[in-house]
Order: sequence, then structure tokens, then C-alpha cells
Amino acid sequence: MVHARRGQRAAYRPIETPLCAGSNPLDIAAALLDLAPFHTLYVADLDAIRGTGEHGSTIARIAARFPGIEIWVDAGSARPGGCPVIGTETLADMVAAKAALADGAILSLDHDAAGPMGPAELHATPALWPSRVIAMSLARVGADEGPDFARLEEIQGKAGHRNVYVAGGVRGGDDLERLTAMGTTGVLLASALHDGRIGREQMGRFG
Repeated sequence: MVHARRGQRAAYRPIETPLCAGSNPLDIAAALLDLAPFHTLYVADLDAIRGTGEHGSTIARIAARFPGIEIWVDAGSARPGGCPVIGTETLADMVAAKAALADGAILSLDHDAAGPMGPAELHATPALWPSRVIAMSLARVGADEGPDFARLEEIQGKAGHRNVYVAGGVRGGDDLERLTAMGTTGVLLASALHDGRIGREQMGRFG
């Protein structure tokens, strides 16, 4: 398991966290669930996204160990178990997008520092979006710069009745307070949990 930073995957290193020893995915999942009663785990299978392999067996072991948890799996075009997350960065065109979203997947609207990634039409056409959407700011993942609130507001304005989740840059309780006030359905958290900026007390308030 690695620590994501700004979407620069070649620079990712094995995660170091005070929540548990080592970087074994099952141990980290157990430590996170001990920290707070999360209902969902988000897993990005980076090898599957890059087309260099997959970790379906590890995801299956997590699911077997924690049967009450919904697991969201971002694995590109692969389907290694769990609830599929389709990231726009992996979609070549609208034909691929419509095919990938036909099975009730979660859509991750991916953005890097330059802007939207993947088919521009998909970003611009909320009628094509499923009921659950992630506003993913890859350039802010692990960067301690705060969420892209302007981008989130734009996506929420288009999303209508859909559930919108934010990913990338959440630093602590102040960000969670602001996201709650904005009506965000949920937040994908990692760095702020592993370095202790968000702990049991705060998760008790927002969980």
C-alpha cells in the first residue's frame, strides 16, 4: 500500500502510518476501521489502472474480513470485485464512458493541475452521470493544500439530486466543517487520517 501524492504515481512510496505497523492492506484497513466506524473503504488499484496487473485477491481478502463494509474499487477497466469506480482519466472516449457506466458504477470526475481529465463531454453532461459522483482533484491528493472548493461547487451545481463526494486535499476539521456546510455527501480521506490531523474525536463529530 502506498501514500498517494499529487497523482504523481511514479513517486509514490510505501505508506508509513502510526495507525499500524507496516503497509499491509488488511492491517491498514483494520486500523482505519478501529479509528472510526467507516461504512465504506475506497481502494485505488494502481496496477490495474495502469494496465500492469491487478490486486483482486487482496481486495477479496479485505471484503471477506470486513463483510459489512462497502468497498469502492477504482481499477480502470478491470473489475476485481467491490463496487466499481470509473475514473474519467482512464476513459478514451464517450463510447468507452457509456459502456463503463452502464452497470451502475460510481463516476470519478478526475482533474489534474491542468483541469478535467478524460472525455470533456462527460464532464460537461451531468445527464450522463450516475447517482454517485466523486469530485477527484488528483493534484491535491496528499498535498496539504485543501480541497478544490471552487471545482466542487461547480460539480455540485451540475449534479442536481446526485450524491457528490470530494477527494483530494482535506487537511482537517475546518475543511470538513466547510464541506459539510456545502452539502457534500461524503469525503475520501487518507493523509489526514494517517498523520493524525483527523482523529477519533473529529470522526465522532462527522461520522
